[in-house]
Amino acid sequence: MDFGVRLHKPRIGRLLSRRLTARLSRGGRSRPARRGLAAVVTILAMGIVGLGAAGWSTGSAHGPYRDPVKPSSAGSVATVKVTPSAVQRRIPSGFLGLSIEYWALENYAGQNPRAVNPVLARLIRNVLPRRGGALRIGGVTTDKTWLPVNGVAQPKGVNYSLSKRRLRVAGSLARATGSRLIMGVQFEADSQTLAGAETNAMLANIGRGRLAAFELGNEPELFGNPNFGWYTMNGKPVPGRPPGYDLPTFTRDFAHIGAALPAQVPLAGPSSAVGQWVSDLGTFIGGAPHLGLITLHRYPFQACFASPSSPVYPTMSRLLSPAASVGQASGIAPFVATAHASHLPLSIDEMNAVSCGNPPRVTNSFGLALWVVDALFADAAVGVDSVDVHTWPGAVYQLFTFSHRGRAWRGSVYPEYYGLLLFARAAPPGSSLVESSSDNPLIRAWATRGGGRTRVVLINDDTAHGHRVSVRVAGAHGIATAQLLRAPGASAKRGVTLANQSFGAQTGTGALRGAPHTIGIASRRGVYSLRLSAASAALVTLR
Repeated sequence: MDFGVRLHKPRIGRLLSRRLTARLSRGGRSRPARRGLAAVVTILAMGIVGLGAAGWSTGSAHGPYRDPVKPSSAGSVATVKVTPSAVQRRIPSGFLGLSIEYWALENYAGQNPRAVNPVLARLIRNVLPRRGGALRIGGVTTDKTWLPVNGVAQPKGVNYSLSKRRLRVAGSLARATGSRLIMGVQFEADSQTLAGAETNAMLANIGRGRLAAFELGNEPELFGNPNFGWYTMNGKPVPGRPPGYDLPTFTRDFAHIGAALPAQVPLAGPSSAVGQWVSDLGTFIGGAPHLGLITLHRYPFQACFASPSSPVYPTMSRLLSPAASVGQASGIAPFVATAHASHLPLSIDEMNAVSCGNPPRVTNSFGLALWVVDALFADAAVGVDSVDVHTWPGAVYQLFTFSHRGRAWRGSVYPEYYGLLLFARAAPPGSSLVESSSDNPLIRAWATRGGGRTRVVLINDDTAHGHRVSVRVAGAHGIATAQLLRAPGASAKRGVTLANQSFGAQTGTGALRGAPHTIGIASRRGVYSLRLSAASAALVTLR
């Protein structure tokens, strides 16, 4: 079963949309991207824009998306049952990570390796574990980037240059956050020389201890597509590989280039977004040298070419449906099994909600915070080893933006980041998923056990009504505490609070403001009861 948006056409929209709309927040330069306007014209001529639900799938094992069945009465009571002794799966300590584009690194962290943005560093430390978290740097800009090499002409598809300073900024950020880096490596140029120069410079300027993996290329399923120009010539897109470029050919290229890279850092791949293209993942694993990490990408929705009636067009009800979280995760499960059978971890090292377009009400909304909590737990439940949530300045799902004067940095924090905070608190290092269930389709429940505590996450996907929730936890006793994740509404872009704290309009520290407020809940015959307001979540903690 395909994962994410099935087939590659939504990826066209994501990359083109970024080319046409994204801007650096400083300097006004267009963000490097791989698609040009000529490709848009070509795609429109092919009629791709008119494709509807018949051509797409959310990748759910439960069939196409359907609106959730609502309870017969507003404000009905939901019963959630938790069995802490029924451990389902351990959550890896480095499960949650972040992913950013190459060009965004200096936009976020600054240009001085000796003084990286302290607000960014604090925001990353808030959600990543103290040791073992990953920062992935790459994405669509991986194959638009190179490290200049004496005597080698700049490839036609490249428009961004790495340098010692930029690599040292990456290394300093990794040290400031206690994280390790997955670094994208130029692959579309098909050059051992260029890939070797990049990776050797990364080793020299970042250090082996901060490098988790070298990821060769980005979404190679697009390399041979005639609509996907690595560069343009005479107004026409020129792909980086011949038509028909497939997984076996990519595997041979991967082995050829990978063999020339420093062996002390494992390789990651195939960095693909298309389930069909990697259906024979085992063949890739068998043919790729020094492979240490399987990487896939996931976006459940796109708003570029789908009509609002399409199941892949993002609306709030679709975003907060099981198809966008549990359904997506079920499509990834077969790949997890293949990777684990070869004793390799699988990472969704680029994940967010909307691959392209600017859908009303969903863009940078509080609904993304509720979705990301549910999606992360769903991925953990099927055995995914890590998820790197993708962000860049100007994205419809951005986590934060920054400005600075000298060494004084200010950050604006967006709603989805609060969802990452809630997940990090609900699934601390050493915790495991335990059995939980809800009898109300609009109340989602996840539970973990670790450090002598049971933590229950409750998500109210009902955007119109609050619901009272009765939580039955086997063997629980004493007082429970609840932290509430709230906003004025699912489409709100401001006013988000977690335990009554927020970052305000801007933060100069990366720390939440105000005193945290938790609600004490007494047990009544083993039942803990609380009310969830419409479109909100809660973290209930008890011993």
